[in-house]
Amino acid sequence: MNVLIVVSLGYVLALFTVAFMAERAARSGRIKWLRAPVVYTLSLSIYCTGWTFYGAVGFAVRSGLEFITIYLGPSLVMLGWWWTVRKLVRIGRTQRITSLADLISSRFGKSNLLAVGLTLLAVTGTTPYIALQLQSVTQSYAVFAEASQDGFNQTSQTTTALWVAIGLAMFTILFGTRKLDVNERHDGVVMAIAVEAVVKLIALMAVGIFVVWGLSGGIGPMLEKIGTSEIGMWNVSGGRWAGLTFLSAAAFICLPRMFHVMVVENDDERHLRMASWAFPAYLMLMSLFVLPIAVTGLDLLPTGSNPDMFVLTVPLSQGQNGLAMLSFLGGLSSATSMVIVASIALSTMVSNHIVMPIWLSFTGAGASMSGDVRYIVLLSRRLSIAAVVMLAYFYFVLSGGGSALAAIGLVSFVGVAQALPVMIGGIFWRGATRIGALSGLSIGFVIWIYALFLPSLGVGVVVSEAMMANGPFGLTWLAPHALFGVKGMDPILHCLLWSMLLNSFAFVVVSLCSFPAPLERLQGAQFVNVFDHARSAKEWSSGAAQSEDLMVMAQRILGAREAQSLFGIEAARQGAQGLLPEPTPEFLGVLERELSGSVGAATAHAMVGQIVGGASVSVDDLLAVADESAQMMEYSSKLEAQSTEQRRTAEQLRQVNEKLTQLSVQKDGFLSQISHELRTPMTSIRSFSEILRDSQDMADIDKARYAGIIHSETLRLTRLLDDLLDLSVLEAGRVSLNLSHKSLEDVIEGAISSAGLSDENPLLIRRTPAREDILLHTDVDRLAQVFINVISNAQKYCDADPRQLTIKAFQSKGLATVDFIDNGSKIDPDMRDVIFEKFSRVGETKAGGAGLGLAICREIMTRLGGDIVYLPGQDGTAFRVQFPIICGGQPV
Repeated sequence: MNVLIVVSLGYVLALFTVAFMAERAARSGRIKWLRAPVVYTLSLSIYCTGWTFYGAVGFAVRSGLEFITIYLGPSLVMLGWWWTVRKLVRIGRTQRITSLADLISSRFGKSNLLAVGLTLLAVTGTTPYIALQLQSVTQSYAVFAEASQDGFNQTSQTTTALWVAIGLAMFTILFGTRKLDVNERHDGVVMAIAVEAVVKLIALMAVGIFVVWGLSGGIGPMLEKIGTSEIGMWNVSGGRWAGLTFLSAAAFICLPRMFHVMVVENDDERHLRMASWAFPAYLMLMSLFVLPIAVTGLDLLPTGSNPDMFVLTVPLSQGQNGLAMLSFLGGLSSATSMVIVASIALSTMVSNHIVMPIWLSFTGAGASMSGDVRYIVLLSRRLSIAAVVMLAYFYFVLSGGGSALAAIGLVSFVGVAQALPVMIGGIFWRGATRIGALSGLSIGFVIWIYALFLPSLGVGVVVSEAMMANGPFGLTWLAPHALFGVKGMDPILHCLLWSMLLNSFAFVVVSLCSFPAPLERLQGAQFVNVFDHARSAKEWSSGAAQSEDLMVMAQRILGAREAQSLFGIEAARQGAQGLLPEPTPEFLGVLERELSGSVGAATAHAMVGQIVGGASVSVDDLLAVADESAQMMEYSSKLEAQSTEQRRTAEQLRQVNEKLTQLSVQKDGFLSQISHELRTPMTSIRSFSEILRDSQDMADIDKARYAGIIHSETLRLTRLLDDLLDLSVLEAGRVSLNLSHKSLEDVIEGAISSAGLSDENPLLIRRTPAREDILLHTDVDRLAQVFINVISNAQKYCDADPRQLTIKAFQSKGLATVDFIDNGSKIDPDMRDVIFEKFSRVGETKAGGAGLGLAICREIMTRLGGDIVYLPGQDGTAFRVQFPIICGGQPV
């Protein structure tokens, strides 16, 4: 035992040396070999924990070939789903994601409530799993103590587990919290994990080689042993195999430690090219000798021996103490690497999503108060690491290291897998909502706790025997292992089935029945189309932000040097003097992304929001003036749904998506323009009215001129509000048609007279009045409104010299058609699909406008039973207005 302790301490000291040298090399800039693809691939080996190193053999003894499913799931993910992993990595880098909770909360509007829920789920599911690693280490010590006939009772095991927990916590705190930005690589930790990956692979293969060639005489005799053993018989359930394979695949993506090394610690997504084949190869080597060791252990060791320890006890039984020592180091590597990374991942979640929000809520001045918050963040992470490891130790002590603890591996897998529907839905489905994600996660979490986690602690510990058999209040269909009357299933698969089914169902249904908030829509577009967006959406408005306040906050989080460098670069880009740039929306977005690397996306968003005064671009506020924005988004969702239902071709879907993108851009332009259109005349009215009020001896001519300006600006405001009201009434279908008789010639003549043509802004009109002699029975005022808008647009936007508009009229089959063709430039083909949408403005001219005119025209023509379309193939911009000569007065 003394030799074992010395070897263990020496091995741990070697890991400290490796980590220290790697950190030193990283600081000196020698990082190429530290961040090689092979190091990244080996870091993924933390999937193979002490439960896998020791427990795979025990799994094979108890369940035969089912142990393969634990390796098969991750292999299928890396071989067949590498593009999904690549998308997660790209999102992690562009959004500066710090954890699994950060990913999902950032996707759904940076909701910290979601992050807190996922953090609690991760801690609940992972802490017992960490306790399992402590058990594997103490049991391996116990095996050596028994072989050397040293006393190693329960007290000794508890003491050993305590010292192991303390040592792992110290190592993790030392090398896992040296930097504040968790997006920066923990080179020391990653290199130590890579070394441990090699050690545990060599150890397991060495034992396997000894068993096959040293004890069995080669491959042939070993295959005969396996063939005659019950373990090697192919007697498995297809449903159970599929369920366990799916479970291991889901856990591989959703385990906090796996997400941390696979996404957060990824420095270059090209490393996935090697990992996609090299990591499955690593898993194959890890599983290669599981069956030979299991069969040999059953043959050589006494009945009742613990199969989980065959990797140690078989070499010891043959006097191979050195090989057993190597095997012990492999198991120690498996357990320690898992504990280190899991505690880093969990501490990041706890710090960013629980500690920091609470700290922000209790600091009156919030993000702008003086001081250095980096100390608070680092302290919270270090305390969280210690708390997580010690919590696992107390779980180990309370459970006694019994069978309940041994089964916690698959139980934890089911728990963390509850994040899978929300994660996959969030990165592939723009329609997913925060409420849907909360509903799905909550239902899945509750079912997992009730149907699997609490019963796994043992009957009578939390769940009574009566409740297990008859359900609560005698409701047998609610029995933990027989939900909804389904009996006889394995508890793991039973809980996996109902939790994932109801989780996914609630997530999808609630998302379909709810509507995402503006920030959710922006983040959804960034996540789903991450390969098309290099940067996140511009979601901030500078509002009352002051660069000085932003600098104070940034220095507290990033450090003085990093913050000053960031601000200096932005100031230079803007052409400003000094280190304080203007707080533009673009810069606020960049600053938030930088802060998110240190305190998480949700907390960073809240801190910037405190400085800006919560002035995130609030579409809801502007909807009070023009609710067309929400209508347009609803229209977009309906259009996408209809496209799917009608099974349109891929080319049509691409065109629809391009149109929706254009509409989103137009909407953003409208929100900016409507603010400008309202602010500019109101500023003029206020300024000139104050001049009139304060000037006592102003000349009459100046008074008249200022009053005229106020009057014209008031008319401008009135026209804008009239357009908004007119469009709202038309879209609501509340308009009444005033039908009357009038010739088309008179309608066109009146429209030309009302269009405001003048000598200063000439437009030559060409028409053939004889062809306009068509008697109409329609709402001539509304029709004239359409003609006026089209003629006014030609006057404003035609860029020819001289400008000319040709009006052609004709009738056919009860329909009147009027074409308006100017001699200016044509409308860009990319814009033709959206010019009749609300908020659409083609180009920028001195005429301005809110982009509502053609949308109003379309609504009017719809009510008249006609249509207005862009007419291609002409020499300039052309529109065709077509409507029935006799209108029945019913909206179409």
